[in-house]
Amino acid sequence: MDWLRILDIIGLVLGLIYLLLEYRASIWLWVVSIVMPIVNSFLLFGKGLYADFGMEFYYVVIAIYGYCCWRWGNKKDKGLELPISHYKLRHIAPSAIVFLALWGGIYWFLNYHTDSTVPVLDSFTTALSAVAMWALARKYLEQWLMWLVVDAVSCALYIYKGIPFRAILYGFYTVIAVFGYFKWKKMMQAQQARQ
Repeated sequence: MDWLRILDIIGLVLGLIYLLLEYRASIWLWVVSIVMPIVNSFLLFGKGLYADFGMEFYYVVIAIYGYCCWRWGNKKDKGLELPISHYKLRHIAPSAIVFLALWGGIYWFLNYHTDSTVPVLDSFTTALSAVAMWALARKYLEQWLMWLVVDAVSCALYIYKGIPFRAILYGFYTVIAVFGYFKWKKMMQAQQARQ
């Protein structure tokens, strides 16, 4: 068994743990979010998914930010975890601009400066993941909808690139994104009912 296959399996296990913690809205997902990108970065670079590789460094930084937001970001009730809420309307246009700028910039870089065989999809999933991770860090319900798109496209991309365990993981992520949305929606409604 080659080292990339071993990293793929380890990434699968860490990804499942992460997904379970995210589904439960557990703050411990951010701890896994620091370890998982380190493993994944070697795999993705080895398979030539350079935008995904670069994204792993962002994931480490946003994991630290996400932990801090979830732990200390509740402005109403100091000392309590950040509650689940809806994506703010004022964030939609800036998020769309950031997404499009990242997609275009990453595509340009991959297309003209690397040997990437999938620059459109690699840059698309990377750009949308950047916005989705920020939305997760802010504990917005709609982050699940962004992940649904990222996960479905990534699953197909990983099948194409011959990374089977990661493809399985992202196929599973796609299904869980649907269930996660409804679970978080129910949790958000319960939080609002208690207030």
